Amino acid sequence: MLLCGILILLRHCVPLALVKTLTSNTLIHLVIVFMVTWLSSYAVLLCYLQKREFRVQAESYPTTYKASGQPSRLMASAAIETRSNFLTQSLSTNDPVVSVDWLHANLREPDLKVLDASWYMPDEQRNPIQEYQVAHIPGALFFDVDGISDRTTKLPHMLPSEEGFAAAVSALGIHNKDGLVVYDGKGIFSAARVWWMFRIFGHDRVWVLDGGLPRWRASGYDVESSASSDAILKASAASEAIEKVYQGQTAGPLTFQTKFQPHLVWTLDQVRRNIEEKTHQHIDARSKPRYCGELG
Repeated sequence: MLLCGILILLRHCVPLALVKTLTSNTLIHLVIVFMVTWLSSYAVLLCYLQKREFRVQAESYPTTYKASGQPSRLMASAAIETRSNFLTQSLSTNDPVVSVDWLHANLREPDLKVLDASWYMPDEQRNPIQEYQVAHIPGALFFDVDGISDRTTKLPHMLPSEEGFAAAVSALGIHNKDGLVVYDGKGIFSAARVWWMFRIFGHDRVWVLDGGLPRWRASGYDVESSASSDAILKASAASEAIEKVYQGQTAGPLTFQTKFQPHLVWTLDQVRRNIEEKTHQHIDARSKPRYCGELG
Protein backbone atom coordinates (compact mmCIF):
# COMPACT_ATOMS: atom_id res chain seq x y z
CA MET A 1 0.00 0.00 0.00
CA LEU A 2 2.85 2.32 0.85
CA LEU A 3 4.49 1.61 -2.50
CA CYS A 4 1.25 2.39 -4.31
CA GLY A 5 1.10 5.67 -2.46
CA ILE A 6 4.62 6.51 -3.49
CA LEU A 7 3.88 5.67 -7.12
CA ILE A 8 0.76 7.83 -7.03
CA LEU A 9 2.80 10.66 -5.52
CA LEU A 10 5.43 10.26 -8.21
CA ARG A 11 2.74 10.11 -10.88
CA HIS A 12 1.39 13.48 -9.84
CA CYS A 13 4.64 15.17 -8.91
CA VAL A 14 7.13 13.79 -11.48
CA PRO A 15 6.71 13.64 -15.27
CA LEU A 16 5.86 10.15 -16.55
CA ALA A 17 8.83 10.11 -18.88
CA LEU A 18 11.16 10.70 -15.94
CA VAL A 19 9.53 7.96 -13.88
CA LYS A 20 10.16 5.44 -16.65
CA THR A 21 13.86 6.30 -16.63
CA LEU A 22 14.26 5.73 -12.89
CA THR A 23 16.42 2.75 -11.97
CA SER A 24 15.41 0.30 -9.32
CA ASN A 25 18.05 1.69 -6.94
CA THR A 26 16.73 5.17 -7.42
CA LEU A 27 13.19 3.99 -6.76
CA ILE A 28 14.24 2.29 -3.53
CA HIS A 29 16.00 5.50 -2.47
CA LEU A 30 12.83 7.49 -3.06
CA VAL A 31 10.82 4.98 -1.02
CA ILE A 32 13.21 5.40 1.93
CA VAL A 33 13.12 9.19 1.67
CA PHE A 34 9.32 9.14 1.56
CA MET A 35 9.08 6.86 4.61
CA VAL A 36 11.49 8.99 6.65
CA THR A 37 9.63 12.14 5.68
CA TRP A 38 6.24 10.60 6.52
CA LEU A 39 7.41 9.27 9.89
CA SER A 40 8.99 12.62 10.78
CA SER A 41 5.78 14.44 9.96
CA TYR A 42 3.79 11.95 12.04
CA ALA A 43 6.15 12.42 14.99
CA VAL A 44 5.83 16.22 14.80
CA LEU A 45 2.04 15.95 14.65
CA LEU A 46 1.97 13.54 17.61
CA CYS A 47 4.11 15.88 19.74
CA TYR A 48 1.83 18.80 18.91
CA LEU A 49 -1.28 16.87 19.91
CA GLN A 50 0.32 15.75 23.19
CA LYS A 51 1.35 19.31 24.05
CA ARG A 52 -2.12 20.59 23.22
CA GLU A 53 -3.75 17.94 25.43
CA PHE A 54 -1.43 18.84 28.33
CA ARG A 55 -2.23 22.53 27.93
CA VAL A 56 -5.97 21.86 27.99
CA GLN A 57 -5.62 19.74 31.12
CA ALA A 58 -3.52 22.41 32.78
CA GLU A 59 -6.16 25.02 32.03
CA SER A 60 -8.90 22.76 33.37
CA TYR A 61 -6.97 21.99 36.58
CA PRO A 62 -5.03 25.15 37.50
CA THR A 63 -3.92 23.79 40.89
CA THR A 64 -0.26 22.82 40.72
CA TYR A 65 2.26 21.17 43.03
CA LYS A 66 5.87 22.02 43.63
CA ALA A 67 8.58 19.45 43.01
CA SER A 68 9.01 19.03 46.76
CA GLY A 69 5.49 17.64 46.99
CA GLN A 70 4.20 20.69 48.85
CA PRO A 71 1.15 22.46 47.40
CA SER A 72 1.97 25.61 45.48
CA ARG A 73 0.76 29.09 46.44
CA LEU A 74 -2.06 28.70 43.92
CA MET A 75 -3.13 25.48 45.62
CA ALA A 76 -3.07 27.13 49.05
CA SER A 77 -5.09 30.11 47.86
CA ALA A 78 -7.73 27.85 46.35
CA ALA A 79 -7.99 25.86 49.57
CA ILE A 80 -8.39 29.01 51.67
CA GLU A 81 -11.04 30.37 49.34
CA THR A 82 -12.95 27.09 49.44
CA ARG A 83 -12.77 27.05 53.21
CA SER A 84 -13.96 30.64 53.59
CA ASN A 85 -16.91 30.03 51.28
CA PHE A 86 -18.23 26.95 53.10
CA LEU A 87 -21.39 28.73 54.26
CA THR A 88 -22.15 30.03 50.81
CA GLN A 89 -21.88 26.51 49.44
CA SER A 90 -23.79 24.71 52.19
CA LEU A 91 -26.58 27.19 52.93
CA SER A 92 -28.99 29.25 50.89
CA THR A 93 -29.82 32.80 51.91
CA ASN A 94 -33.37 32.06 50.74
CA ASP A 95 -33.82 29.66 53.66
CA PRO A 96 -34.29 31.69 56.87
CA VAL A 97 -33.69 28.84 59.35
CA VAL A 98 -31.14 26.12 60.09
CA SER A 99 -31.57 23.02 62.24
CA VAL A 100 -29.84 22.35 65.53
CA ASP A 101 -28.17 19.32 63.94
CA TRP A 102 -26.65 21.49 61.23
CA LEU A 103 -25.41 24.04 63.76
CA HIS A 104 -23.91 21.34 65.96
CA ALA A 105 -22.02 19.91 62.98
CA ASN A 106 -20.67 23.30 61.90
CA LEU A 107 -20.31 25.07 65.25
CA ARG A 108 -16.50 25.28 65.08
CA GLU A 109 -16.30 26.74 61.60
CA PRO A 110 -14.16 29.91 61.73
CA ASP A 111 -16.48 32.05 59.60
CA LEU A 112 -19.61 31.20 61.60
CA LYS A 113 -20.80 33.18 64.61
CA VAL A 114 -23.74 32.35 66.87
CA LEU A 115 -25.81 35.08 68.53
CA ASP A 116 -28.00 34.72 71.61
CA ALA A 117 -30.69 37.33 70.94
CA SER A 118 -33.00 36.41 73.81
CA TRP A 119 -35.50 39.07 74.91
CA TYR A 120 -38.59 38.73 77.07
CA MET A 121 -41.73 40.71 77.77
CA PRO A 122 -41.58 42.72 81.02
CA ASP A 123 -44.35 40.69 82.64
CA GLU A 124 -42.34 37.48 82.18
CA GLN A 125 -39.79 38.68 84.72
CA ARG A 126 -36.89 37.02 82.93
CA ASN A 127 -33.44 38.55 82.53
CA PRO A 128 -31.88 37.51 79.19
CA ILE A 129 -28.31 38.46 80.04
CA GLN A 130 -28.43 36.52 83.31
CA GLU A 131 -29.88 33.49 81.56
CA TYR A 132 -27.15 33.78 78.93
CA GLN A 133 -24.51 33.67 81.67
CA VAL A 134 -26.06 30.52 83.13
CA ALA A 135 -26.39 28.60 79.86
CA HIS A 136 -25.85 29.34 76.18
CA ILE A 137 -24.71 27.56 73.04
CA PRO A 138 -20.90 27.20 73.14
CA GLY A 139 -19.16 30.24 71.69
CA ALA A 140 -22.35 32.28 71.30
CA LEU A 141 -22.23 36.07 71.59
CA PHE A 142 -24.97 37.99 73.37
CA PHE A 143 -26.92 40.44 71.20
CA ASP A 144 -28.70 43.01 73.37
CA VAL A 145 -31.95 43.89 71.59
CA ASP A 146 -32.65 46.77 73.97
CA GLY A 147 -29.07 48.06 73.91
CA ILE A 148 -28.58 48.02 70.13
CA SER A 149 -31.40 50.44 69.40
CA ASP A 150 -32.27 54.03 68.56
CA ARG A 151 -31.12 56.32 71.37
CA THR A 152 -33.10 59.35 70.16
CA THR A 153 -36.51 58.01 71.20
CA LYS A 154 -38.09 56.76 74.40
CA LEU A 155 -39.79 53.93 72.52
CA PRO A 156 -38.12 50.59 73.33
CA HIS A 157 -35.78 48.72 70.96
CA MET A 158 -36.41 50.91 67.92
CA LEU A 159 -34.21 50.30 64.87
CA PRO A 160 -30.87 52.15 65.25
CA SER A 161 -29.13 54.21 62.61
CA GLU A 162 -26.76 52.57 60.15
CA GLU A 163 -23.78 54.14 61.89
CA GLY A 164 -24.97 52.97 65.30
CA PHE A 165 -25.65 49.42 64.14
CA ALA A 166 -22.27 49.16 62.40
CA ALA A 167 -20.47 50.39 65.52
CA ALA A 168 -22.30 48.00 67.85
CA VAL A 169 -21.89 44.96 65.61
CA SER A 170 -18.20 45.75 65.08
CA ALA A 171 -17.73 45.92 68.86
CA LEU A 172 -19.16 42.40 69.04
CA GLY A 173 -16.41 41.26 66.68
CA ILE A 174 -18.67 40.56 63.71
CA HIS A 175 -17.39 40.99 60.14
CA ASN A 176 -19.23 41.20 56.83
CA LYS A 177 -17.74 37.86 55.79
CA ASP A 178 -19.27 36.07 58.77
CA GLY A 179 -22.25 33.79 58.60
CA LEU A 180 -24.59 34.33 61.56
CA VAL A 181 -26.99 31.96 63.31
CA VAL A 182 -29.37 33.69 65.74
CA TYR A 183 -31.36 31.99 68.49
CA ASP A 184 -33.34 32.90 71.60
CA GLY A 185 -34.46 31.29 74.83
CA LYS A 186 -38.12 30.85 73.85
CA GLY A 187 -37.64 28.84 70.68
CA ILE A 188 -38.33 31.43 68.02
CA PHE A 189 -39.28 34.89 69.21
CA SER A 190 -36.78 37.72 69.42
CA ALA A 191 -34.27 35.89 67.20
CA ALA A 192 -36.43 36.68 64.17
CA ARG A 193 -36.22 40.37 65.04
CA VAL A 194 -32.40 40.31 65.04
CA TRP A 195 -32.41 38.30 61.79
CA TRP A 196 -34.47 41.10 60.24
CA MET A 197 -32.12 43.78 61.63
CA PHE A 198 -29.14 42.23 59.89
CA ARG A 199 -31.10 41.78 56.67
CA ILE A 200 -32.29 45.38 56.61
CA PHE A 201 -28.70 46.55 57.01
CA GLY A 202 -27.60 44.49 54.03
CA HIS A 203 -26.26 41.28 55.60
CA ASP A 204 -27.85 38.28 53.86
CA ARG A 205 -25.81 35.50 55.44
CA VAL A 206 -27.90 35.25 58.59
CA TRP A 207 -30.20 32.44 59.74
CA VAL A 208 -32.49 31.70 62.69
CA LEU A 209 -31.94 28.51 64.69
CA ASP A 210 -35.10 26.42 64.34
CA GLY A 211 -36.40 25.77 67.85
CA GLY A 212 -33.77 27.96 69.48
CA LEU A 213 -32.09 27.09 72.74
CA PRO A 214 -34.94 24.82 73.95
CA ARG A 215 -34.56 22.50 70.95
CA TRP A 216 -30.78 22.62 71.19
CA ARG A 217 -30.93 21.39 74.78
CA ALA A 218 -33.69 18.87 74.05
CA SER A 219 -31.43 17.36 71.39
CA GLY A 220 -28.81 16.66 74.05
CA TYR A 221 -26.24 19.15 72.83
CA ASP A 222 -23.89 20.85 75.28
CA VAL A 223 -24.28 24.36 76.67
CA GLU A 224 -21.74 26.47 78.49
CA SER A 225 -21.92 29.08 81.23
CA SER A 226 -19.87 32.22 81.70
CA ALA A 227 -20.30 34.54 84.65
CA SER A 228 -17.72 37.00 83.33
CA SER A 229 -16.63 36.06 79.83
CA ASP A 230 -15.29 37.91 76.83
CA ALA A 231 -18.78 37.77 75.33
CA ILE A 232 -20.19 39.77 78.25
CA LEU A 233 -17.50 42.39 77.78
CA LYS A 234 -18.29 42.55 74.07
CA ALA A 235 -22.00 43.02 74.80
CA SER A 236 -21.15 45.97 77.05
CA ALA A 237 -18.76 47.34 74.43
CA ALA A 238 -21.51 47.16 71.80
CA SER A 239 -23.86 49.21 73.97
CA GLU A 240 -21.13 51.75 74.66
CA ALA A 241 -20.20 51.97 70.98
CA ILE A 242 -23.71 52.80 69.83
CA GLU A 243 -24.05 55.36 72.62
CA LYS A 244 -20.87 57.09 71.39
CA VAL A 245 -22.25 57.26 67.86
CA TYR A 246 -25.42 59.02 69.03
CA GLN A 247 -23.25 61.43 71.02
CA GLY A 248 -21.25 62.27 67.91
CA GLN A 249 -18.09 60.50 69.08
CA THR A 250 -15.87 57.98 67.33
CA ALA A 251 -16.83 54.48 68.38
CA GLY A 252 -13.72 52.65 67.21
CA PRO A 253 -12.60 50.63 64.18
CA LEU A 254 -15.40 49.20 62.06
CA THR A 255 -15.33 45.58 60.92
CA PHE A 256 -18.90 45.64 59.63
CA GLN A 257 -20.25 47.87 56.87
CA THR A 258 -23.98 48.42 56.40
CA LYS A 259 -26.06 48.78 53.25
CA PHE A 260 -29.57 49.85 54.18
CA GLN A 261 -32.43 48.02 52.43
CA PRO A 262 -35.41 50.43 52.57
CA HIS A 263 -37.82 47.95 50.98
CA LEU A 264 -37.71 45.82 54.15
CA VAL A 265 -39.38 48.42 56.35
CA TRP A 266 -42.26 50.90 56.11
CA THR A 267 -42.40 54.37 57.57
CA LEU A 268 -45.33 55.56 59.68
CA ASP A 269 -46.52 57.68 56.75
CA GLN A 270 -46.56 54.61 54.49
CA VAL A 271 -48.66 52.72 57.02
CA ARG A 272 -51.13 55.58 57.34
CA ARG A 273 -51.43 55.90 53.57
CA ASN A 274 -52.02 52.18 53.19
CA ILE A 275 -54.88 52.33 55.71
CA GLU A 276 -56.65 54.61 53.25
CA GLU A 277 -55.54 53.01 49.98
CA LYS A 278 -55.61 49.37 51.19
CA THR A 279 -53.01 48.19 48.69
CA HIS A 280 -51.37 45.87 51.23
CA GLN A 281 -52.63 43.76 54.12
CA HIS A 282 -51.47 44.79 57.58
CA ILE A 283 -50.71 41.91 59.97
CA ASP A 284 -50.39 42.32 63.73
CA ALA A 285 -48.01 39.62 64.97
CA ARG A 286 -48.48 40.37 68.66
CA SER A 287 -50.30 38.11 71.10
CA LYS A 288 -54.10 38.24 71.15
CA PRO A 289 -54.35 40.14 74.48
CA ARG A 290 -52.06 42.85 73.14
CA TYR A 291 -53.88 42.90 69.81
CA CYS A 292 -57.19 43.37 71.63
CA GLY A 293 -55.77 46.12 73.82
CA GLU A 294 -56.01 44.10 77.00
CA LEU A 295 -52.27 44.53 77.63
CA GLY A 296 -50.11 47.57 77.06
